[in-house]
Amino acid sequence: MTSAELGARLRLIVITDRQAAAPRSIVEVVEAALQAGAPAIQLRDKTATARALLEAGRELLPIVHGAGALFFVNDRVDVALALGADGVHVGPDDLPVRAIRGAVPRDFLIGTSTDDPKEAEALVADGADYIGCGTVYQTTTKPDAGNVLGPEGLDRVARAVAAPVVGIGGITPGRAAEVAKTAAAGVAVVAAVMGATDVGRAVRTLLQPWTRIG
Repeated sequence: MTSAELGARLRLIVITDRQAAAPRSIVEVVEAALQAGAPAIQLRDKTATARALLEAGRELLPIVHGAGALFFVNDRVDVALALGADGVHVGPDDLPVRAIRGAVPRDFLIGTSTDDPKEAEALVADGADYIGCGTVYQTTTKPDAGNVLGPEGLDRVARAVAAPVVGIGGITPGRAAEVAKTAAAGVAVVAAVMGATDVGRAVRTLLQPWTRIG
């Protein structure tokens, strides 16, 4: 798919978190998010073994694909490939994008993270399909997330590359409209959906500004 087509499908990436979802299950929250129109789900569990992540993915994947949404696995390229996921999202301590690109099918999507415009250019040249950029706002979900960029910093990264850039970090339904004014393609959230009392309402509010700009 083209970068524009991918960008339209990355307006909202819901990242899973068991603790934020509790006492509900991940499946329950993901189903509610998909019913409200979430276009992408990322399976993320830093403490899970590869086997446990694979089992969780096997439960989620048919639900996600059944709703027509994209399914990504965080960090674990091996698990993503074993599942038949749409792609993987890797960080700076994971396998390099160039190495992954040389080992996966052409249509396998690779997302990676940076808050630096020049590095974003290099990562896209290496084969990244999209960039996760943050921390946009202060967050407690990821203590090692780094410096707060603000919407202005996100906009600089988004304008540096042709690939879609997705803002992450401290993004709430109330902040979505501000982020949508940047050149970013969308947002990725954890607590804003996983921890929401009304998951459907949170998803619709997060998507609304992006839907309005077409």
